[in-house]
Amino acid sequence: MSTAEVEAVLAQLEGSWDEARDRLFSLLRIPSISAQPDHAADCASAARWLAEEFAAIGFTTEIRQTPGHPIVIGHYAGPEGAETLPHVLFYGHYDVQPADPLELWESPPFEPRLVEHPDGLRVVARGAVDDKGQVVTFLCACRAWYRATGALPIRVTLLLEGEEEVGSPNLDAFIAEHRDELAADVALISDTGMWDRTTPALTTQLRGMVYVQIDLFGPSRDLHSGMYGGAALNPINALTRVLGDLHDDAGRVRIPGFYDGVAELPPALAAQWQALGFDEAAMLGAIGLPAGSAGELGRPVLERLWARPTADLNGIWGGYTGAGSKTVIPSEAHAKLSCRLVPGQDPAAVLAGLRQFVAERTPPGARIDIQDLNASPGVAVPGDGPHIAAAVAALTDEYGKPPVMMGCGGSIPVVGSLRRLLGLDTILMGFGLEDDQVHSPNEKFDWSCFKGGARSHARLLAKLAGRG
Repeated sequence: MSTAEVEAVLAQLEGSWDEARDRLFSLLRIPSISAQPDHAADCASAARWLAEEFAAIGFTTEIRQTPGHPIVIGHYAGPEGAETLPHVLFYGHYDVQPADPLELWESPPFEPRLVEHPDGLRVVARGAVDDKGQVVTFLCACRAWYRATGALPIRVTLLLEGEEEVGSPNLDAFIAEHRDELAADVALISDTGMWDRTTPALTTQLRGMVYVQIDLFGPSRDLHSGMYGGAALNPINALTRVLGDLHDDAGRVRIPGFYDGVAELPPALAAQWQALGFDEAAMLGAIGLPAGSAGELGRPVLERLWARPTADLNGIWGGYTGAGSKTVIPSEAHAKLSCRLVPGQDPAAVLAGLRQFVAERTPPGARIDIQDLNASPGVAVPGDGPHIAAAVAALTDEYGKPPVMMGCGGSIPVVGSLRRLLGLDTILMGFGLEDDQVHSPNEKFDWSCFKGGARSHARLLAKLAGRG
């Protein structure tokens, strides 16, 4: 009977893809840009949309206000006897990045389209894959269970926020305040990717972040370079000299203590990643760069991307940057710097090491301030246990092959928050692809990945319930 239930749920999904597309498009049309105050009402509208959609399939939902954008909380009690089954906390976010530059979009970013492509149909819109489309895959799976069987097979709690794209400034406080209400056995997040279009993946390692702004101050005012050049400190020269010393000739970061706590990759995991046959030359060739052009010498590319820490300048400015010439020695110079961290590194220690690195290189006459803008540790997610086993089984059933256990070069700070504040490990089961152009113009979500995501979530609910 349990296998028949799962087949009925999958059949329900197969018969409702047009409806699913329309539902996804209605959410994608809402320009819920969390970074822009003019879109606060749109963020509230997206929260209402999600609350109403989940309420329609048996969830008790509420919209909770925060000092920023609202959070949607939902609860599904599950069937009789559900207290003996795993309780899942599903996290997602409804906010999206700004769509700029608009002129690079091939169609308006908030007018979603289903576009033909040699690789298959794809949904093109801001938020298509990050993260509205992936949230809707879970919604569709829950709706299919509700329609086919009258109920979801396990207890589910929803935590859907609207500030992920601006660093989730109010999320930790909200989780801490509602710790009892958000209690569960495992978290589920669909905001990651697959290995390729036909190979699923579970992400088991995420890099953290230290993000700072470095401000170097010199003379009390901008100076004429002919009158003061060669005598007065030039802040741009000084700052670029300091930051140009960040890496040695082998690509290692020179910040004191930077590699404290960084472990070598276990041989079995290193062998597994090597066997994936990732083509570094193809990846970098697609953006006009040769293989081996950055990172630590002698380290395989996936290790550099997933398991090694980095330090990268993200922006630098000062002085005159307008048209024509203005021969000025500026009074100050600035830079943005991000350090991607791996499990074992302490963000506070890395920040302290960075301050020491800069202080040791600050020239006479200069003053350097470092603004701490963001800090989160790297996270390793267990690759075994019953909940991960359920996800492996669900993805294997759907794709006919086991998932790749992969790392992620980016950061999902909520994973660390859920562990620290709720004691939860997380199943990171996402369906994005490397070419989805996340945060860029013409963001897309392959329709086959959307459908595979909904079907995989439906199977996962069954596996967690011990069915199918």
